[in-house]
Amino acid sequence: MARLTGTRPAPARRWGCTTAAFLLLLLLTVQAAQKADLSGDTTAATINHSLTLLQRLQELLQNGNGSDAVLRVRTAASDEAKVFHTHQLLLSLQSEVFESLFRNQSVITLYEPPETAAVFEKFIRYLYCGGVSILLHQAIPMHQLASKYRVWGLQRGVADYMKSHLASESSQGHVVGWYHYAVRIGDAALQESCLQFLAWNLSAVLGSAEWGSVSVELLLLLLERSDLVLHSELELYTAVESWLGRWQPEGPVAERVLRAIRYPMIAPSQLFQLQTRSAVLARHYSAVQDLLFQAFQFHAASPLHFAKYFDVNCSMFLPRNYLAPSWGSQWVINNPARDDRSTSFQTQLGPSSHDAGKRVTWNVLFSPRWLPISLRPVYSDSVSGAVQPARIEDGRPRLVITPAMSSPDFAGVSFQKTVLVGVRQQGRVLVKHAYSFHQSSDEVADFLAHADLQKRTSEYLIDNSLHLHIIIKPIYHSLIKAKK
Repeated sequence: MARLTGTRPAPARRWGCTTAAFLLLLLLTVQAAQKADLSGDTTAATINHSLTLLQRLQELLQNGNGSDAVLRVRTAASDEAKVFHTHQLLLSLQSEVFESLFRNQSVITLYEPPETAAVFEKFIRYLYCGGVSILLHQAIPMHQLASKYRVWGLQRGVADYMKSHLASESSQGHVVGWYHYAVRIGDAALQESCLQFLAWNLSAVLGSAEWGSVSVELLLLLLERSDLVLHSELELYTAVESWLGRWQPEGPVAERVLRAIRYPMIAPSQLFQLQTRSAVLARHYSAVQDLLFQAFQFHAASPLHFAKYFDVNCSMFLPRNYLAPSWGSQWVINNPARDDRSTSFQTQLGPSSHDAGKRVTWNVLFSPRWLPISLRPVYSDSVSGAVQPARIEDGRPRLVITPAMSSPDFAGVSFQKTVLVGVRQQGRVLVKHAYSFHQSSDEVADFLAHADLQKRTSEYLIDNSLHLHIIIKPIYHSLIKAKK
């Protein structure tokens, strides 16, 4: 924990404090003038020189004019100190910690880690000017300074910056590090934002250097989720195997990780290859032998027959959001606000190899301005028979996905539809939303609620096209239990 120390107070220069107080008073006066009621006088106008005032405040910090306090920032790795000639009034107004320190001293020595010491000048500049520019690698140290000195506005601003820059590209990755930091400080909102981003864009993370920095706790949290977006379960197993080889965790941890893989979602031929070629699986085979045996049973029998003897209402038999063609299809809708569109595609009946040759055709209808019954035109009983017009803007996007046929093979299974919405962020196409429903997006109240497809500049459009990826997930249900 960083230490705060200080020296005995030096005589303060009254004119310096007075100058700072005067400038601050002037700034408040300008802000009050901007909000003043001009009483409808057309000759009234606001003269705003607040930017000039902010420049003067910045010059106060740079030149040290009228300084009545000195901050010396030291690190354990260096004998040199960064010296800042500051003004007690400005720092005390922004930070109650500085207000407390300045009661007994005017020369203060602060001990900071190298990371926070590197951004301390920007931190002080924020206290003077109310604004600061930061980079991805500076977010955590700046948030640490804001938290330590209780500058709540800056703390919230940096947290918002982190949540809005999860998609930014960096050489080593930053989302995993931000998640671990959010856990340490107890920021549940930032933690959930990072976790959701990692889940919906997991394939991109698996192939990056960031994957190696994932902690055991984070890995287990991810493996529990059914909303992971990745190519296949085999891709996830391969990434987990690489992670285990890098971290070399203790036996119980490795076994817990391996038991979180959903082996029934991997084809039997691929399972045979893992049994013969995976060193990790060979080392921990006894811990997952029962799961592998159950997976082979699942692939050997019909799902209807299998469900009579085994509980299929568990995560092991629940597909994740797989991007492989057998699970769904991408749909790029050009100029989506123009009119209704339709498409069709085929998927496998289910992941069981017993149904390997069975396909299901799906019909999809997209309506950009669908009106619920409650908003549709109503005929009046008046003589004129006037119709209450429905405005275009009252409509909302709607997606309906239905099978093109019925089949007895559908017994014991329902189909969950998951729609991924891709957007371009920081030059990369990433998943912004994932919606799940049984048949229609009417089941989801916020489906594309903020997309504003009428505007070509909508963040939901890539080159004026809406990018969707539709995934069909068979959900198995236990039927009649066989007597043993």
